[in-house]
Amino acid sequence: MKAFVLVNARAGRSPEVLTALRRIDAVQIAHACWGRPDIFALVEVRNERALEHLVIEKVQSIDGIESTDTHIVID
Repeated sequence: MKAFVLVNARAGRSPEVLTALRRIDAVQIAHACWGRPDIFALVEVRNERALEHLVIEKVQSIDGIESTDTHIVID
């Protein structure tokens, strides 16, 4: 299953948040962008439970992240 995780970072923290995201195995692609959200990440996991664990336990625990918004790919 794939999902886009949109990440808002605290001011000035996008570069280090991006580096931390790219170190997570399930993150396929992550790019910083202008505007909101600050970072778009494409992740791939086995199922919804794995996605929940990834976002809550790994992504949201990265220092510098203000919020996330997850969108499951349907096709």
